[in-house]
Amino acid sequence: MASSSSLFLLAALLALASWQAIAFDPSPLQDFCVADMSSPVRVNGFVCKDPMAVNSDDFFNPAMLDQPRDTMNKVGSNVTNINVDNFPGLNTLGISLARIDYAPLGVNPPHIHPRATELLTVLEGTLYLGFVTSNPNRLFSKVVKKGDVFVFPKAMIHFQMNLAHDKPAAALSSLNSQNPGVITVASAVFGSKPPISDDLLAKAFQVEKKLIDWLQSQFWENNY
Repeated sequence: MASSSSLFLLAALLALASWQAIAFDPSPLQDFCVADMSSPVRVNGFVCKDPMAVNSDDFFNPAMLDQPRDTMNKVGSNVTNINVDNFPGLNTLGISLARIDYAPLGVNPPHIHPRATELLTVLEGTLYLGFVTSNPNRLFSKVVKKGDVFVFPKAMIHFQMNLAHDKPAAALSSLNSQNPGVITVASAVFGSKPPISDDLLAKAFQVEKKLIDWLQSQFWENNY
């Protein structure tokens, strides 16, 4: 007969496995759940539209990813998202897309998707990209070209840069969440409202406070 400690360990392992199984977007309990964007009710996602009012257009999104986007900004990139906010038919399906356009030497700055793993496919150009793990902070980086695929694990800090000096680049990103979210590291740390204490940041980054004050005074542009 199993000891009480063995039974406790088994129960703990089962609980952990169960938690891991639900730590993503929930699986749908019906064929579809088109988001009712007019509903004032918000739980952990969106309320379902009446299925009898659903039509084919709810599962269609007009061409948003076929043309390059304007990359004339400070970072030289532009991210076009296709998620539940602009495609209600994705609700509960656990998937979204994004097109990323890069100017010559443009970057998609270090950022995190708190709710999704990202699979990136290069459409045009040559990119330097990578991600950094949690402690110890190991960098996994690669130079990738048209047709190459690279995966960024969930919630890891990651980035991309167009290596060409004279040509734009583009990539398609697939994410396993209907609403993956994004936290851009520099703007979150130095551009939060209200700002984080400059004394705290100076000590955290081991720099003079006047440098932190200068960074906090900058306009942190959003490329999303």
